[in-house]
Amino acid sequence: MDLQNMNFFVSLVLIFTSAAFTDNILLARFLGMCSCLAISKKVDTSIGLGGAVMFVTASTTAFNYLMYKYVLVPLGIEYLRLLVFIVIIAAFTQLLEMIIERFSEKLYYALGIFLPLITVNCAILGIALFMLNKPYTFWQAFAFGAGGGFGWFLSITLIGGIREKIKESDLPKGLEGPAITLIIIGIMSLAFVGFSGMLKI
Repeated sequence: MDLQNMNFFVSLVLIFTSAAFTDNILLARFLGMCSCLAISKKVDTSIGLGGAVMFVTASTTAFNYLMYKYVLVPLGIEYLRLLVFIVIIAAFTQLLEMIIERFSEKLYYALGIFLPLITVNCAILGIALFMLNKPYTFWQAFAFGAGGGFGWFLSITLIGGIREKIKESDLPKGLEGPAITLIIIGIMSLAFVGFSGMLKI
């Protein structure tokens, strides 16, 4: 591998890591909170939804990049990007919903209404829009989308694990349910702030 290819590979790793940790979409930008609060009661459903969001985010960010650079910009209709991005996200979500229903009916029913609601998960749309503000190539945009999706997956899985553990604890009435979840997310967000400034791509 020559030096140019090595530098490009390193840039992809740095972009992925930065999107996942330094600029975590859930714990630094607080996008996608509604589905996180609802689904993160158990680890298995957290992993299921997190994996689904990661797949949709990586796929749609790459596809949205191609649509924006090679269709919307040449035709001078960049103002339609929001509509086009939502349509693409909805199409990928529908495809994923059919796949999950076919291969894991248990996960399909566990995720319930939040599976089709991946379409309106602001974290996915946010990553696609943030991607436009960066001078990325196609593969860099894909790494950014995959890293953002992985960051959301990692966050909801960790939150799900903690919530499952504290379910066995004797909490004061005022801290039960969403209250303790928001406290957990706040503490985790402070931990992720420690990554700030380490990577900025």
